[in-house]
Amino acid sequence: MFAERFKNRLLSQEQADLYRNPPEVKERSGKYLLMEGREVLNFASNDYLGLSQSRKLRQKAAENFRKYGTSSSSSRLVSGNYSIINKAEHAYASYFGYRDALFYPSGYQANMGILSTFFERGDTVIFDKHIHASSVKGMIMSGAQFYGYKHSSLAHLEKRLHATRNSQAAVLTESLFSMDGDLLDVSGLKKLKERYGFLTVVDEAHAFGAIGNGGRGIAGDVADIAVGTFGKAFGFFGAFVLLPEGFKEYLFNFSSPLIYTTTLPEAHAATVIDILEIVRACDAKRNHLKEASSFMKESLTREGFRVSGDAHILALEIGDEKKAVQVSRRLLGKNIFVLPARYPTVPLHRAILRVGITALHEKEDITLFIELLKESMRE
Repeated sequence: MFAERFKNRLLSQEQADLYRNPPEVKERSGKYLLMEGREVLNFASNDYLGLSQSRKLRQKAAENFRKYGTSSSSSRLVSGNYSIINKAEHAYASYFGYRDALFYPSGYQANMGILSTFFERGDTVIFDKHIHASSVKGMIMSGAQFYGYKHSSLAHLEKRLHATRNSQAAVLTESLFSMDGDLLDVSGLKKLKERYGFLTVVDEAHAFGAIGNGGRGIAGDVADIAVGTFGKAFGFFGAFVLLPEGFKEYLFNFSSPLIYTTTLPEAHAATVIDILEIVRACDAKRNHLKEASSFMKESLTREGFRVSGDAHILALEIGDEKKAVQVSRRLLGKNIFVLPARYPTVPLHRAILRVGITALHEKEDITLFIELLKESMRE
């Protein structure tokens, strides 16, 4: 019974050109992936500063795992509340300008954990319709009333706020949207916050490390709670949540995804302290990333492609799901890897190639990408 259902659903996915079957990656070397016995230039990575390929970081991580071991062997609330973890969390809270910070095993778990814990029946959550799936899952689990507003439309957000002004409200958004690649209008949101007094939760996973002063993102002036991840610009794994006073204590007592899971190991905490110092000194990499991203967008636009994005994530409009998959496969055949993003990641019939630029990319890589993209589109 179950097997038949699964088989039919997978068949429906294939027929709708929504079937996912990622190619196997044998290994990675800098900006290249080794796939099917050949090197492929990678434009589908979130390693925005290239730190996961850093020899210095690898050495630091290896030393820390040799010193502390491989596992915490406990949940945080049993015997896993190690002093080095608290030290690392204090370091991140201080660096980003918050009172507290708390680590989670993944960005998905962080979003789901905080939203399902902080909000409950009777609360109102108003969210940008293009937020990450993990945030949607957390809202559903919370039991709160939630209302979407049109992507990046502060006018529509204000209508929602006005309609729900008699309730305890929170606004949920991202600072750099993971698929659209556009940046939050921070000053506009701040004006609404001053007018309506809502709690603001901002996912800065794709911004932290890569943009802003010292890689501190863009939403510090407006975000009461901010979510970051170590798995992108920080070149590692796990996630962190930046919090006002008292909120960490609340999560310790009521956040199921924190309470009932093994905490990240001590070596992880020691390594993210090292990463923070590396990220602090990455201005040259951030400037290079900004220049490469601008060059990519300007070049694509000049060649007549429809492309959006304000930073290192660009959405190259394709539309038809089948065509997006075909173009991606043709590029792979030419040793270029780029992600075809389709429903439900993006709206139906609004498929894109999601282009991720990193500090490892040079102008010649971008020029090559565009030339081979043009060939693939013509084919």
